[in-house]
Amino acid sequence: MQFQLNFKSGKPVYLQLVDQVKAAAASGAMRAGESLPSIRPLAESLRVNRNTVAKAYGELENQRVIETVAGKGCFISATGSPFKKDVRLKLVAEEMDGAVVQAHHLQIAKDDFLKLAEDRFDAFQHKRIRAESGHL
Repeated sequence: MQFQLNFKSGKPVYLQLVDQVKAAAASGAMRAGESLPSIRPLAESLRVNRNTVAKAYGELENQRVIETVAGKGCFISATGSPFKKDVRLKLVAEEMDGAVVQAHHLQIAKDDFLKLAEDRFDAFQHKRIRAESGHL
């Protein structure tokens, strides 16, 4: 899994990591039992303090998104909330809030915004179907 941090976003780095792991688990990009990178190498590759990654992993464990197995590492939990529909909808709603604010600032009408969202969703779905059938 590739993490992408935005140090200028104002959102704490550990919460960015939490959100990305939750989104990957909820979307199926990371499956139950799949391991997460070890704390030290991940911190080094992201150029953040190890405590930041440890805090993110601790939060994910508290939310039952991941499980820690002593001596083996951290793994996506087979049980827990990230696979529930309400969690997936919440994650998408948080992302959409930014788009809605930007549309408002750019004076995009609600109907135009909704049409654009529908078009983008359809385009993504079409691309995914093509990729799954090996026609990309």
